[in-house]
Amino acid sequence: MPIVIEASPGDGNGRYAIVASRFNDFITTRLLDGAINTLRQHGVDVNDGVTVAWVPGCVEVPLACDKLARTGRFDAVVALGCVIRGGTPHFDYVAGAAATGVSQVALATGVPVAFGVLTTDTVEQALERAGVEGSNKGSEAALAALEMVGVMAGIKAD
Repeated sequence: MPIVIEASPGDGNGRYAIVASRFNDFITTRLLDGAINTLRQHGVDVNDGVTVAWVPGCVEVPLACDKLARTGRFDAVVALGCVIRGGTPHFDYVAGAAATGVSQVALATGVPVAFGVLTTDTVEQALERAGVEGSNKGSEAALAALEMVGVMAGIKAD
């Protein structure tokens, strides 16, 4: 039988950083609320175990994630933002830079970085994905961060 390393969202151990983009904050505040509520529901002491950094926009998210990951104080980072397609190619550059940058941070630092940056065509789609009830991609990103902390611990244990 193969060795299998997997984890559930965990028991709230660990410290988490959340980087949230201020641009489209009517969406990102909902994502942040979802992430914080999910961390709390899984036993994380959000008053002591969570740090939130606000940045101007999604292009700035990867740099803040990198700086936080490199402190050694966090077991995982959650990246939150919202890019809504407009009439110019700007959307493609911003969305691509955010996705590539966040992935590079995780690979360069070895710290899990969960991607909770929405890339939608419309405001309505963004609101659906940042829902207070039902789907909240901030909550899903926090779950991914919790799970990855367990996976990383399982890898270190072997």
